[in-house]
Amino acid sequence: MHQALLIPEVLLGIFAHVNEHTDLVLTANSRRSLASLAKTCNSFHEPAMDLLWANIDDLEKLLGCVTRLHPMIYCSDARPGSLWSSEGVEPLSEHEACQFLRHAARVRSIDISYDDHFHLLTVLPTETCMFPRLMSLLWEIEAPESRYLHLFLSRTLRDCRLSAPHPALTTIGTHCAFLDYLKISDFDEVTADDLSLLSSAVRSCTRLKFLGCPPLEWAAWNHLSTLPTLLNLQIYSGSWPFEQPNLKFAPFLNITLLTFYVHIAEYAITAMQFSEFPSLTCFEMSIHVLSWAEAEQLFCALLQCNARLTLEQIIISSRDPDDEDGSDNYLTVITQFLCFSQLRTLSLVFDNCAIYLDNDLLLEAVSRWPYIHHMKLDDQRLQPPVVTFRGLFAALRRCPHLETLQLHIDAVNIDIDPETESFQHTTLKSFHVGFSNVLVADAEAVARIIFCMLPCVDQVGYADSEEWDEVNKCLASFKSPACPLTPEL
Repeated sequence: MHQALLIPEVLLGIFAHVNEHTDLVLTANSRRSLASLAKTCNSFHEPAMDLLWANIDDLEKLLGCVTRLHPMIYCSDARPGSLWSSEGVEPLSEHEACQFLRHAARVRSIDISYDDHFHLLTVLPTETCMFPRLMSLLWEIEAPESRYLHLFLSRTLRDCRLSAPHPALTTIGTHCAFLDYLKISDFDEVTADDLSLLSSAVRSCTRLKFLGCPPLEWAAWNHLSTLPTLLNLQIYSGSWPFEQPNLKFAPFLNITLLTFYVHIAEYAITAMQFSEFPSLTCFEMSIHVLSWAEAEQLFCALLQCNARLTLEQIIISSRDPDDEDGSDNYLTVITQFLCFSQLRTLSLVFDNCAIYLDNDLLLEAVSRWPYIHHMKLDDQRLQPPVVTFRGLFAALRRCPHLETLQLHIDAVNIDIDPETESFQHTTLKSFHVGFSNVLVADAEAVARIIFCMLPCVDQVGYADSEEWDEVNKCLASFKSPACPLTPEL
């Protein structure tokens, strides 16, 4: 054996390379390679076995180490990929529990998606973690009351993702002192006890970098505002009412990503009205119901959260076309967001509110956003668009970095002649007109404008107007090799 292989760092590097593939076929091959290496010599055995058992996606492999269960799990007539049923199988004895735990200390990551085999583990003390070096846990079991979660909460756990709150979470931050990633999925039927449990779990954590969970009680929100480690906060679902907080929270000093995936806007608006995010670079909200009045409140709250000089991405979408609030008012979001000077991505999608935009406002907006790369302004209230091609290209002169653009364009009143214009925007590659006028005054003229002035746009995206399909046919013909028309680059 080469002397270099006696150096632990070199040996671990080689084994890590063998195990680095994530493709399913290659993973099976790499597991066989590691198993072979483990049998080669004593020097190879431990590091190879550590890597072989580092990541498992269920308990079957560990149960396969039990002499009595091995032939049941790996029987010759089992279909590849089929799950073994342990129904009717006797629980493990104390001796068999030792066989089951033989390699448990090697496991670093585990995915538990069903509890079919838990009845075999009744011999194990539930207060003792059976994976002492576990660092990542994905718990997808539908029954959150399962008492077996305790078996997986190691003191080394750093990444914990659960399908629902669990009583064991109350002191998870204390028990798992290194926990920095906590995600608790949405749950619809919530009780006061659930909210209290969730709040206690979050308040016990002091080193979180990422937190994703349903809406929190304000005591837990206040705790999060004091965590200097927290970088990414996601709040999802939850339609239950919360009282107004009775204090203004400390600034969330280091949060850069703030996301809300919610049914209603009340909680998000309130949380932002009482909070500051001086390092925020990305704000995202996907909401089911958002009225015009709530949208205006949300925009104001975003302005007040002390992120005017840092925000680079704003993504807001409301996808509920059946929720017509009856308001004829336009959203003033563009005017309100002019102060975000570092903006690179702006994506606004509203099914039941119209975004106000004209030539002058578009020009002012892009003048205030010199770094803008992606802009999507999409509403389905079908108000007649007032942005013309002349206004569009006046704005494009101010945003040389723009790559994707979606807005409503007036294609009836054509006010520009590409043959008299020398300007071309060569960065824009994606142009979408949304629900612009069904009528296009002259499809060939519109296609000629796009062909000559937006040479990198191959086709215009549109929602449902066949008129724009005709524009794309003309555009394709202009771009064909047989066409003599060529944009002057």
